[in-house]
Amino acid sequence: MARPPMTALPNRTVFFISDGTGITAETFGNAILAQFEFKPRHVRLPFIDTVDKAHQAVRQINHTALIEGRKPIVFTTLVSGELLQVFNQHCQGMLMDMFSTFVRPLETELGLTSNHRVGRFSDVSKSKEYHDRIEAINFSLAHDDGQSNRDLESADVILVGVSRSGKTPTSLYLAMQHGLKAANYPLIPEDFERRQLPPALVPHLRKVFGLTIDPDRLREVRNERRPNSRYASIECCRAEVADAEAMMRRSGIRWLSTTTKSIEEIATTILQEIRPERLVY
Repeated sequence: MARPPMTALPNRTVFFISDGTGITAETFGNAILAQFEFKPRHVRLPFIDTVDKAHQAVRQINHTALIEGRKPIVFTTLVSGELLQVFNQHCQGMLMDMFSTFVRPLETELGLTSNHRVGRFSDVSKSKEYHDRIEAINFSLAHDDGQSNRDLESADVILVGVSRSGKTPTSLYLAMQHGLKAANYPLIPEDFERRQLPPALVPHLRKVFGLTIDPDRLREVRNERRPNSRYASIECCRAEVADAEAMMRRSGIRWLSTTTKSIEEIATTILQEIRPERLVY
C-alpha cells in the first residue's frame, strides 16, 4: 500500500532544540514548514546546555518516533559540538542543524571563525537597544486604544482605524520587534460626526498611519467579541469602514488594508513609509 502524501500525515511532531530560548530555532523552522500544507505538533525544548539535558531531549524525541511511527523533524541551533554529537549519534529524528547548514559555510566564505556563542541573552539587559525596546513597549502600552495623549511628540508612529482593525497587535509588534514607540487611536462615531481625526492627532499628521479592513472580515472579528450586537452588525461595519477611509483620504494620511495581511507584513509596510532607515542596519 502506498504511503499517504505529506499533506495527509497526522501525528507528525516537530522539535525545536536550543541551548538558549529556542525562539530562533522555532522562528526559522516555522518559516520553512510554512511552505508545506500540514499541521504538525510543535515542541520547543529550550536551554539544552548540558550533555545530560541533550540525552533527555533525545530520549523524548526517540519516544515520540516510536509512538508516532515516523521520524520527528528536529530543528536545532545548538553550537556546542559535544551536544550536537549526542543528537548526531543517538537522535532518531530528521535533524536540521542550522549551525552546520549556515554558519560553517559562512566561516569558509568570510574567512572568519564565528563566536560560537550559546544563545543566552546574558548581557542583553545592559544594552541600549534593549532599554530602548523596553521603553518603546511601555510607551505603546500606555498609548494603546487612545488611553493617553501625553508625549505624542515622542511617538514614531500613530496608528488610526476602526475598532478591531489590527491597531493594537501592530503597535506592540512594532515596539517589540523594531523598538518603535507606536501609539494607536480608534476612530469612533463621534469622529465621523465631526468628520475630523481626534484633535490630539492633528499636530502629528506626518506620523499618523491608517489601518482599514474589509467590512465582512471586520464583522467576523467583532462577532467573536460581541456576538449579535449592533457593534458587530454588517451595517455598522460597512458604515464605519467607509467613514474611516473617507476621513483618511481627507486628512491626506497613508493607509492600508489589513484584511489579508499578517502583522509582519503590516509592520514592514509601515516601516517602509514611516521609518525606511529601520530596514537598513
